[in-house]
Amino acid sequence: MDHSKAMSQEEATPADQAQPAPLTQRPVLGTVQEDRYIHLVRLAWDLRGLGLATQFELPLTEEPYLTAQGGRRPVRVTARKLGQDWIYQWGRGRNQWIDALDHRAAQTIRKAAAR
Repeated sequence: MDHSKAMSQEEATPADQAQPAPLTQRPVLGTVQEDRYIHLVRLAWDLRGLGLATQFELPLTEEPYLTAQGGRRPVRVTARKLGQDWIYQWGRGRNQWIDALDHRAAQTIRKAAAR
């Protein structure tokens, strides 16, 4: 390790100490199953940051899903590929999905879980 290039905490600029972009805004590359897993884990962390408990399930006979605990009943969220994009879906209605990279994804799902 080249210690001359290492930056101590005292030398770090405010930009270096800034929080990273929300996880749902970072690009994903991998197999479809890996991407699905990564999107759901990112969402779980984002929801946790909003004060919502989550549970991740990897069932043998179904696609993986995330359960968000926030209201009267848990909301079950899946990550699906729609064309070239990924979405989060928590029901069958027109208003029950959002682009996985939308910066409002976690907040939208939090609202759905609060109902």
